[in-house]
Amino acid sequence: MENKADKTTGVLLLNLGGPDSLGAVKPFLFNLFSDREIIRLGPSFLQRPIAYLISSLRGKKTREAYGLIGGKSPICDITFAQAKALEEVLNKSGVRGQESGENALSPITHHPSPVTFKVYAAMRYWHPLIEDVIHEIYRDGVKRLIVLSLYPQYSVATTGSTLAKLGEVISKYPMEIFSIQSWYDNQLYIDALVDEIKKGIRVFNSSLLTPHSSPPEVHVLFSAHSLPVKFIEEGDPYVDQIKGTINEIVKKLDIRWSLSYQSKSGPVKWLGPSTDRMIEALAAKGIKNLLVAPISFVSDHIETLYEIDILYKGMAEKLGMRLERVKSLNTAPLFISALEDIVLKGMKEAGWVQ
Repeated sequence: MENKADKTTGVLLLNLGGPDSLGAVKPFLFNLFSDREIIRLGPSFLQRPIAYLISSLRGKKTREAYGLIGGKSPICDITFAQAKALEEVLNKSGVRGQESGENALSPITHHPSPVTFKVYAAMRYWHPLIEDVIHEIYRDGVKRLIVLSLYPQYSVATTGSTLAKLGEVISKYPMEIFSIQSWYDNQLYIDALVDEIKKGIRVFNSSLLTPHSSPPEVHVLFSAHSLPVKFIEEGDPYVDQIKGTINEIVKKLDIRWSLSYQSKSGPVKWLGPSTDRMIEALAAKGIKNLLVAPISFVSDHIETLYEIDILYKGMAEKLGMRLERVKSLNTAPLFISALEDIVLKGMKEAGWVQ
């Protein structure tokens, strides 16, 4: 008797993760700073001791920041909501699998069976951890798995580290996987970003326009998560792919824009200009209306809700600027359609669908 799981394709969404309570902040930071792919803290044998020291020193300040955004990171809840929405649209799409066996070439006697999908979510640095979710997927009997990292632009410190951990875990399981490395220029993803940027610009227009005034001039600041410069010097494509995403956006949207980097940490040289310095520079140029677009993030977390919405917004106000943020993609229908498109293209590339 054929097992239903044999016709099920698993999809695994991978994300950074975040503390699910104030008590989880310190262990989350320890897990984060223990990853040598993100930042190399001295010789390898000192990585974990130094990570413990940093997480202890930064714990109080970081807990205070999370306290201002609800006492936890929403990234896990959002990722699970994205997984649920993606599973629904994939199972409505009527995808048919690529059959194997001696009858597969007969157009008369053999018809490919519809594929059903089950979408999972796992986190790199907090629960549910990759190793736990892979075990769950195995228990569910899934034999084929599309892996999609929710970092649109590839970096060894994000997608690379996450897939390396996945590789360690999944080597113990009899499962076929296909990993999607990056999707920074997927056109549905670009459309989703363009749509949210337009909405952000309209926020200024609706509040500042009068019957006889012209639309206010809004400057868009793309803010990406920073990385150590050394990674880029060693060939990491992250910056090129960030710029590639922006280039696709400005093909569809006539805007004035700048690029900056946020969320640096640790005693190494990081990508610049930093977002706070860029805000100061734009204020000095007379920019009054600033729309920040978090270009490398697809869901809300501490970098959007605290850094941009609280720190940078307060800084801009003191500089005489109005700062608004482009809403994160989260479960926006256009973004879920983009994820569907990315998964289906991955399945075709893997040879799993017609």
